[in-house]
Amino acid sequence: MGTVASSALTPVTTDGLVDRVGTLRVAHAPTGPRLYQPITLLWAVGRAFRGEPRTLPWEETRAALGRLLTRHGLRGERARPDYPVLALHNAGLWTLHGSGGAAPPAHGDAELRRWCAAHRPVSGLAEPVHALLRTSGEARVAVIQALVGRFYDGLDETPLLEDLGLYDAAVADDGNRVESRPRARPATPPGTGALVTAAQYERWCALAERREESARGRRRAHLSEDPIRSAAARRAVLIRSGGRCESPGCAGQPDDVTDRGDPILEVDHVLELTRGGRDHPGQMIALCPNCHAVKTRGSTREELRAVFRTVARERHLAHLRRR
Repeated sequence: MGTVASSALTPVTTDGLVDRVGTLRVAHAPTGPRLYQPITLLWAVGRAFRGEPRTLPWEETRAALGRLLTRHGLRGERARPDYPVLALHNAGLWTLHGSGGAAPPAHGDAELRRWCAAHRPVSGLAEPVHALLRTSGEARVAVIQALVGRFYDGLDETPLLEDLGLYDAAVADDGNRVESRPRARPATPPGTGALVTAAQYERWCALAERREESARGRRRAHLSEDPIRSAAARRAVLIRSGGRCESPGCAGQPDDVTDRGDPILEVDHVLELTRGGRDHPGQMIALCPNCHAVKTRGSTREELRAVFRTVARERHLAHLRRR
């Protein structure tokens, strides 16, 4: 059987992928851009995040995307996955295997359905795109934010992200959800570790600030008291912490690590979002479980809040100055 491959995207970078998302050609409804392609891409991001196979037989793709389009098509989208799959293939983001011939342009209606029904391609994200989204938390967060920012103006994307398992702070973690073994930390050339960390911190701060701007004042439709959290801000704080509790009075955090090899730390908003705090690394702090409990329930929590506000701000500014 023949293979129809998408256009090359090697090497794939986070910035390059975000640029591709920003230039997708999509149909428009009277109220804004159609959601066929963003729903399909977010579905694929979720699969990569969970470590699921890159490609699926057409019947499985058709059934899964059909359900999502029916449930989350907020601008009148129909349950027709043939259009977004072929559109993303033509944009170089999707591969079609075993189709036996060239795929048609993503135009028309019945012709696209007939072609997919006849060829039943095994399809999925282009391999380098999937590899990046499977391993890079930064790429996942950046692509999610790019899709939400471009396509969901005036709409609530939260139910879709929750349905796909992407409304989760762990989406910013490198690797995927099925990884459970401790991971060796990559070595960095002598003298470059601080610079690399500072550069990463700055990128995560930029992502957090864009998310904060788009999410300001918004809350989940079904949990009105739960403000939208920022996975990017949490990741930035963990990078800044260097794996150590940021409380100046910490008596000693656990020496153990998680199953993924990460330090046992919890990121806390110095001032809770429900009380007007910001979802920003400059107002968040990494704490070991003991220090977090004291800050949350201890009799000295208000005094600690003042200390942590200063610590978070100073560490944030110091990390940016390293650049």
